[in-house]
Amino acid sequence: MRGVSLLLENVRLGDGASWGSVAIVDGRFAREPSPDTPRLDADGAVAVPGFVDLQINGGFGYDFTRDPGSIWEVAARLPRFGVCGFLPTLVSPDPATVARARDVLRAGPPTGWRGARPLGLHCEGPMLAPSRRGAHRPDALRMPSVDVVAGWAPEVRMATLAPELDGAVEVIGSLREAEVVVAAGHSDASFEDAEAAFAAGITHVTHLFNAMSGLHHRTPGLAAAALVSPTVTAGIIVDGIHVHPAVVRLAWRLMGPARLTVVTDAVAAMGAETPTSTLAGSPVTATARGVFDGDGRLAGSAVPFDQAVRNLMTFTGASLPETVVAAAVTPRRILGLAVPDPSIPGSPADLVLLDDDADVVATVVAGHVLYRRGGTS
Repeated sequence: MRGVSLLLENVRLGDGASWGSVAIVDGRFAREPSPDTPRLDADGAVAVPGFVDLQINGGFGYDFTRDPGSIWEVAARLPRFGVCGFLPTLVSPDPATVARARDVLRAGPPTGWRGARPLGLHCEGPMLAPSRRGAHRPDALRMPSVDVVAGWAPEVRMATLAPELDGAVEVIGSLREAEVVVAAGHSDASFEDAEAAFAAGITHVTHLFNAMSGLHHRTPGLAAAALVSPTVTAGIIVDGIHVHPAVVRLAWRLMGPARLTVVTDAVAAMGAETPTSTLAGSPVTATARGVFDGDGRLAGSAVPFDQAVRNLMTFTGASLPETVVAAAVTPRRILGLAVPDPSIPGSPADLVLLDDDADVVATVVAGHVLYRRGGTS
């Protein structure tokens, strides 16, 4: 998707108090617009960096693990929710599924396609603790081995595993050498196991509190280790179902926006027309209480990213600028990506325009207006 030029007028910047214009030239922020640049009146909306979701399994009826080719279809629809970049997440994938997904990213999008950018793949599993597998199929799990992850990079940007399993340390080292972000998740790690894993190279925790050893006052587990670490980051599902709002607030107070990231863990049910869909090919059903598999286990969420952002503000009392760090800045820093900044010429022009209620007014990717409320892109 080639960048285009655009001039955003009547836009609020930074903390929302200052007004101005934002020039975009060839998909990047610039000091001055090009001659005859198209204009968009933001009507006082606040411009913030585009949101990034580090864990999304599908949406709109599409299941990435079942059909990696659907990545582009989902990506085209995500700007409606303010998402400019994301990690398509594969659920305990077998080698053939990883290979197909890597081929999809290498081949690139269809001609004329526009949408949120897939920033690489997130392989959640298959090296997970059976006791904490959640909705992952037991027959899909594998013990840690460098053979499992051979050839994953560079398309795989994040990998989630249970660090207490035999062989995990060697796998962590192999992934880190390939510049893959290694996360702990679906894990029964003790506090000591978790600290050793962080020292070995794990820098992130997948869906904090869910499918992991928890926060007992005498036997603190992985969740506690993440909360008190000065450097480890974590994603948290802010749908009001996976994690109680009070516990979201606790995590926010201990970790803050520099270490906590908004994720949806969305599955095919998100944005789908029917309540029944799949997760990694297994049937799931969306209800008012959440998305569940056939055994009654939570199986991802159906929350759109912009709603998760508003939930975080409601649950914690965080300001919009603080929340944007957790939704857009910290995810990019985890992946080693530049953060869009209109004050820096050459910075990538991926941004979201929000109203005072944090509802999405417009989403811009590389200068393309891919969503505009009440209109067409």
